[in-house]
Amino acid sequence: MNNRRPISVVIIAKNEAERIEACLQSVAWADEIVVIDSGSTDATCDIARGFTAGVHFIPWRGFGPQKQAGVDLASHDWILNVDCDERVTPELAAEISMILSQETTCDAYTVPRRTFLGSKEIKHCGWYPDRTIRFFNRRNAQFSDSPVHERVVTEGTTADCRGHLLHYSFSGLGQLFVKLNHYSDLSARQMFDRGKRCTVFDLTVRPLFAFFKTYLLRRGFMDGVEGFEIAVTTAVLTFAKYMKLRELQGGSRP
Repeated sequence: MNNRRPISVVIIAKNEAERIEACLQSVAWADEIVVIDSGSTDATCDIARGFTAGVHFIPWRGFGPQKQAGVDLASHDWILNVDCDERVTPELAAEISMILSQETTCDAYTVPRRTFLGSKEIKHCGWYPDRTIRFFNRRNAQFSDSPVHERVVTEGTTADCRGHLLHYSFSGLGQLFVKLNHYSDLSARQMFDRGKRCTVFDLTVRPLFAFFKTYLLRRGFMDGVEGFEIAVTTAVLTFAKYMKLRELQGGSRP
């Protein structure tokens, strides 16, 4: 890719030896790759060093601060953030190159994701297009400091990319539960720190509505059995994070 502004890819990782190589291969075209490792005990760092010298250890700070640390260590202003379970398609890579070759650009760009549960692509349930800002100029954008559900914040101009990220987050239902359980821990802590408290409504109505919204309003039923699984796990996650919030309150009555 010639005659364009340089770009740094930022990736955070911990014990991702099984997935990081494919991720790194999909961004090998970038001018720089920065990997922020938070203490891997497997071959993650060794694999990453096969692609880049920019592998750094930073103790875990939460998703937002961890990704921003990678942005701060990058050599270039233009940043593409990719997770270890994601792959940049050739179409997205070509689109990014075209944008960086233009004289005038926006400050940030959203990227759609195609997400898979096992081998099945989930096209509904609110999982597609799942647009978030992943490609941006760090002079005018940065990650929020949220420990979970982090996002890129900008007051500048934004536009949408057409090319996709492929998201292989869950090999199956078991892994989905494990990851969502972890997110429920982080979400409960974040709500507690912000002064949110659990109510009877949160424990009863919210989980039921989460199922209804995912399976019916977001047409999860069109994704077959996997859509039903996602709707159920979404409801369970909703109940779990509010139950954990109640526990953080000291187990007092909601």
